[in-house]
Amino acid sequence: MVELSSNFLHVAFFLYLAATILFAIAITGRKFKDKRGEEKNRSGTIGYVVAVLAVLAALAYFVVRWIAVNHAPVSNMFEYTTFLGICMSLAFVIIYPIYRNNYLGLFTMPVVMLIIAYASMFPRDVQPLIPALQSEWLTIHVITVALGQGILSISFIGGLIYLLRVIDFSKVTPKVIGIEFLLLSIMCVFAYILLAIGFGAADYEAQFNYINEKGEDAVMVYNKPALIGPNQGELITEGRFAPFLSAPAIIRSNDLNTVIWSIVGGMVLYGLILLLARRPFGRVIQPLLKRVNPQTVDELSYRAVAIGFPVFALGGLVFAMIWAQIAWSRFWGWDPKEVWALITFLFYAAYLHLRLSNGWHGEKSAWLCVIGFAIIMFNLIFVNLVIAGLHSYA
Repeated sequence: MVELSSNFLHVAFFLYLAATILFAIAITGRKFKDKRGEEKNRSGTIGYVVAVLAVLAALAYFVVRWIAVNHAPVSNMFEYTTFLGICMSLAFVIIYPIYRNNYLGLFTMPVVMLIIAYASMFPRDVQPLIPALQSEWLTIHVITVALGQGILSISFIGGLIYLLRVIDFSKVTPKVIGIEFLLLSIMCVFAYILLAIGFGAADYEAQFNYINEKGEDAVMVYNKPALIGPNQGELITEGRFAPFLSAPAIIRSNDLNTVIWSIVGGMVLYGLILLLARRPFGRVIQPLLKRVNPQTVDELSYRAVAIGFPVFALGGLVFAMIWAQIAWSRFWGWDPKEVWALITFLFYAAYLHLRLSNGWHGEKSAWLCVIGFAIIMFNLIFVNLVIAGLHSYA
């Protein structure tokens, strides 16, 4: 059953890729005249149908894996991140018929693929749930959070399209630097995937003895050369590089080391693009968006936040506090994940207030949508992987 679920996920991934290609053809391809003399390009419609098939295949993965593991498959980084990508694509297939915007498909499908590819870098083995997760609230809380974040992620796509459409890339400004930093961040995720595949193929592994956050002796495994080592770490694998620095006990240094490698790899990829294009990355993309209506993507982003915010608030705060009371006998404990869930809630609440009360439309609104997605990704990647806390089992 687990293998069958993986096959469904592979099918979904390639259908997402096919949908991306079809949306690209819809935007850049030739239009043909119908019997009425009107220009038509049906690639966008076909791309949407393929995207729907991809979502159905992805949901089949989710259901089959649920049956195989006998609980909602959202209990670790592979399962949750994969489901987040599925939720984003599900939000897209619901929103697309309202706006019929092929640019939304062209940008959403690659991001979904990148999220699922990122998820595939984590262990996919089926393991029994630890006692803290053996609750029906795992299904209620985590699935609701993922649905909310998936819908909110569509606002990021709309905001990104808006900024790439309206910003002047002919001169270096803080706005251009901000967009280029965002594109660099995407390159870092792509670099992480490439590095994981490369070092995995080389079967690289280095082990360290170290002192964990409880003051106990422990062993930590690195799957990439150690640039930063564990707290009071001692390399015990021969023929491997010794780290330059040591991390404090509260930091999971092997994951921080992976983040550092990803940043370096992303900078290299981004530098190669600049070298080949001889212009900002955003300026390379901008000509594709000349037919985008900025007001349409601005409205799209707002609607995604208006729908996704209450869903996230319900799952990330209300359901989370109920489960925390059941599991730990307290509603709130300032755990890193709890803090960042609160930050996410407050940020999108501020977004809605500024848009509805202060008239923050257009570019200001787009920047907020991009920053909001960055907060979600920071919570998913950095807080989950690097900072130790009660949610470290993820």
